[in-house]
Amino acid sequence: MKRNFWLLVATRCLRAFGFGFAAVLIGIHLERKGLGPGLIGLALAVGLAAGSLSGLVFAALAGRLGRRRTLALAGLLMALTGLDLAYAQPPWLLVAAGLTGMLGAAAVDLGPFAAVEQAVLAEAVPGAGRNRAFGRYSLTGALAAAAGGLAAGLATDPWRSSAFFVAYALLGLATAALPLLLPTQVETAEPGPAFGDPRPLLGLAALFALDSFGGGFVVSAVIAYWLHARFGTGSQVLGPAFAVIALLQAASYEVSGRLADRIGLVRTMVFTHLPSNLLLMLVPLAPSLGWALALLFVRFSLAQMDVPARQAYVVSIVPPSRRAGAVALTGAVRGVAQSIGPALAGLAIQAAAYGLPFYAGGGLKVLYDLALYLGFRNRPAEHEG
Repeated sequence: MKRNFWLLVATRCLRAFGFGFAAVLIGIHLERKGLGPGLIGLALAVGLAAGSLSGLVFAALAGRLGRRRTLALAGLLMALTGLDLAYAQPPWLLVAAGLTGMLGAAAVDLGPFAAVEQAVLAEAVPGAGRNRAFGRYSLTGALAAAAGGLAAGLATDPWRSSAFFVAYALLGLATAALPLLLPTQVETAEPGPAFGDPRPLLGLAALFALDSFGGGFVVSAVIAYWLHARFGTGSQVLGPAFAVIALLQAASYEVSGRLADRIGLVRTMVFTHLPSNLLLMLVPLAPSLGWALALLFVRFSLAQMDVPARQAYVVSIVPPSRRAGAVALTGAVRGVAQSIGPALAGLAIQAAAYGLPFYAGGGLKVLYDLALYLGFRNRPAEHEG
């Protein structure tokens, strides 16, 4: 079990390092290649939608090809994405890079790999240790993303940013190889359909969609591009800033697992997420870059504590054979809803309506927090019995 867990963590860290610098650079990189704010928003929207919908396909593929081969295929898609962004010139090809589902514009828990990897993770540790395992899984990914964000500060010209996306392709090849080292025991232990009766998940998925629709306005790539457009911030500042954000998130992931053991998964999701979204709506009021970054730092020290709790909750309310399908279904709904936000945010930035992404995103996410608590506070996960 420990070997399986650490192989998953190693794969996640390599991927997260790439996602860490991609989230910072993608908007600036596409602008350097001649795309305007509208097309940049469209590219991010395509990437988010494809990342979420591909999870459904990969959850089904895992039952046919096996979990290990399916995770390897996700790594190959990451490599293809990096090569496209590094070498393509026509705008339509750059926008199409997101069709692989591995654009890395939002987070390391969204993409074709997520459903399968989290299903394997749920079975790589005993039930009593699941909350903390998901916390450590998120923690290590956040630390790697922080390193990637810090490294992005070196991409100060078009040639260097293209070189970073060549490195992104190489990381994809590495993440394709590592899952093949997992033992055959990680394949589904209890045969059954990946997708069962969706009704138990519909309410939860609808709330996740609301949260993600709001979150789409303020994914990392949009925030980085907003800071660039609003204050003229370059990658030499954005890289270290997003590295700090990732470190704050990493610390919060460790706290999340411990907090969930004490107060439960649903309360952990809500009681940390709600204040972070109120802070989010203060960001556009910041009079300077320093104030904006300070508000973002405080916000992100809380905002992602719900991630490992949400992951552990979803895989713990369905049978083992349907875990990948449950993650894929909720991820698809979340991702499609989230994909609308960047396109609208890109238009808002273009029109100089700088506050709109933060007000819209924060307000919708506050509604999600309140509805989640009212609807699910009395429905614990299986291991919380």
